[in-house]
Amino acid sequence: MKANRILEIDLTMVLIVTVLVFFGILFIYSSGVTTSGVLVSSEYRKQIMWGVFGLAIALFVGISDYRRMFDLSGYIYGSMLLILVYTRIFGKVVNGAQSWVGIGTFGIQPSEFAKLSTILYLAHYLASSVLNQDPLKRFLISCGIVFLPVVLILSQPDLGTSLVFFPILMMMTYIAGLPFSYIAFLFLFIAITGFLTILPLWQQFIMRGSYPSLAAFAGPRSVLIFAVAFLGIAIVAVFGYRRYQKRYFHWIGYFSSVIAISMFSSLAARVVLKDYQIMRLIVFLDPNVDPRGSGWNIIQSITAIGSGGLWGKGFLQGTQSHYRFLPQQSTDFIFSIFSEEWGFLGGVTVFTLYAILSLRMVRIMKTTSDPFGAYIATGLSAIFVFHFLVNVGMAMGVMPITGIPLIFMSYGGSSLLSAMTGIGILLSIYMRRFEH
Repeated sequence: MKANRILEIDLTMVLIVTVLVFFGILFIYSSGVTTSGVLVSSEYRKQIMWGVFGLAIALFVGISDYRRMFDLSGYIYGSMLLILVYTRIFGKVVNGAQSWVGIGTFGIQPSEFAKLSTILYLAHYLASSVLNQDPLKRFLISCGIVFLPVVLILSQPDLGTSLVFFPILMMMTYIAGLPFSYIAFLFLFIAITGFLTILPLWQQFIMRGSYPSLAAFAGPRSVLIFAVAFLGIAIVAVFGYRRYQKRYFHWIGYFSSVIAISMFSSLAARVVLKDYQIMRLIVFLDPNVDPRGSGWNIIQSITAIGSGGLWGKGFLQGTQSHYRFLPQQSTDFIFSIFSEEWGFLGGVTVFTLYAILSLRMVRIMKTTSDPFGAYIATGLSAIFVFHFLVNVGMAMGVMPITGIPLIFMSYGGSSLLSAMTGIGILLSIYMRRFEH
């Protein structure tokens, strides 16, 4: 049965993923070469091993029936939460985040796999609750399912990985038919929380002064007072709406509550996040505020991409990477090396491959007859698209540095293996898209 299934596989998706992994291996190799032509890194060898193993996992998962995970999703999700708790207590610290577990030199990053487990369990919940729960309850429970791993990952602290969960939540709840006002509430919450979190450093480094109109929202004490005040307004508005059924009470409560929750969350974020993580958001607005520190990566990345021109300097001929001007060049800034050596046309090639891959995912999401499969495909699409847009945008200087890798191309076993597992699930859904 499974031997016949392999003939129904989405070969286009497999081919695109294989090409992207191959590109990644080439430029991970390039990132380890010095100006004198000496290879100083063996990362490409590990990436080859992970790539072959990941492709085998994708094919194995693809010919397996993803629907068997429906009843197992809760156990998978719960187990991953326990692993995240264990990681937070006993995990290894890498690049300032306690996000790794392992023995000796072997280690994995559980947060990468937590994205998959959260998608599976959220898809299970949305598919099983469509007929017997009101929309608000479904949305709040969906938020709870996503926020549990987010809080654990933020506590490591790993801001970049935690951000990926929000497009997963918004896209999956939208496809599940939940009211747009709920999703807009979540978007406003994220935007306002982010702004209030970086506001003190933004005034210091960008505005170079304190403005009375904004100072009230910068100090922790004043933010707490305003948060309590807006929460009080929201409570009064809720009572007013219930008694008089006037729509303006509803919207006063809506906006007051999102502001209050955002203020409380920004206070928590200032405690959890490190200064260097907040500074990454500041230098996105103006890299020159700290050109030798937090702004260095963006400046060097933009320089590398711009120097590639139309055709690029040629494979192994890049200067920014080989002179070691570009930090984290095999992980976060792999696209910068790629564009420097293969130029604008190489960048367009990568854009095209990711665009086709995204369209294949959307096709799976739209054509499958199983709601569980459709929700899973939506969540996985959100991961891949968000990773691509943020990483490439980060390399080009149009998105803040968040430490999000370019899936399939950046160096890293956990990222690649979790992505390949996700591709396998998508292949499984594709092969069974017309089955009930």
